[in-house]
Amino acid sequence: MLLAEDSAFFRNKVKQFIEQMGAEVVTAEDGAIAWSILQRGEHQFVGVVTDIEMPNMNGFELCERIRGSATHKHLPVVALTSLASDEHVRRGNQVGVSEYLIKLDRDKLVLALTAVLSTAGNPSSQQMASV
Repeated sequence: MLLAEDSAFFRNKVKQFIEQMGAEVVTAEDGAIAWSILQRGEHQFVGVVTDIEMPNMNGFELCERIRGSATHKHLPVVALTSLASDEHVRRGNQVGVSEYLIKLDRDKLVLALTAVLSTAGNPSSQQMASV
């Protein structure tokens, strides 16, 4: 799983949640670093968890790049953010976010990541189950 989050506190918390589910996590401090990690192709990611508000490249921009990439467009993208307005959720849907979650709602995050991890072996699965 690739995790893009600029806050060290949230990055460490979410990384722990994901690791407790049995997945390996590669972290990035912003969307630009996450995109660079994806482009290098050193890892086979089953999904991306991203904050929205980040320097250099925000989560919406990262998701747009992922959706525009022939190599990565199949990856589920979970937005994990404090931006909860209808406008932000709409923007997330427009750029192809699979799930839009509020930060540290652990139960919803676990449900969304369970869906990602359960479909990891199924290359035809492009959307995660609704939470």
